[in-house]
Amino acid sequence: MFKLVAAVVVLLILGALVFAATRPDTFRVQRSASIKAPPEKLFPLIEDFHQWEAWSPWEGIDPDLKRTYSGAPSGRGAVYEWNGNKNVGHGRMEIVESTPPSKVVIKIDFITPFEAHNTVEFTLVPRGDSTEVTQAMYGQNSFMAKLMGLFFSMDKMVGDKYEQGLATLKRIAEK
Repeated sequence: MFKLVAAVVVLLILGALVFAATRPDTFRVQRSASIKAPPEKLFPLIEDFHQWEAWSPWEGIDPDLKRTYSGAPSGRGAVYEWNGNKNVGHGRMEIVESTPPSKVVIKIDFITPFEAHNTVEFTLVPRGDSTEVTQAMYGQNSFMAKLMGLFFSMDKMVGDKYEQGLATLKRIAEK
């Protein structure tokens, strides 16, 4: 009986590993919000990491979060590093492209609790008296990320945070 149970467990583990290997090699998480403000009002809130404290959903998670700003004050070359508790980890963001008032591209490096190197992109598109703001993160899906994806939805975890951040950005910009 023990051999049968062990064989079933091994087959289940192998099946999960094989299934994980078939998952896509890239990922994209994206959320959008319509904000009643011109892109020129929203853009400075996004391209200046100092402004993120007011709207980023990760800011309130660790009250002792250590932030370091370097490089340019805003726009291309601006760098933001964070080091916090296990819920926010340690990482670095650098703005690699800034096209006022329509696009900001950020290289994001997660160091802990897991290592990953991705791209975050904000696009701002005028729509009448509003702006459609889209926040997306995309990158390579490592085998470990594919395996974790069998149990956790990155789209839900990150997407929910993006929705919170965009909702806060909307409240601030529409004041």
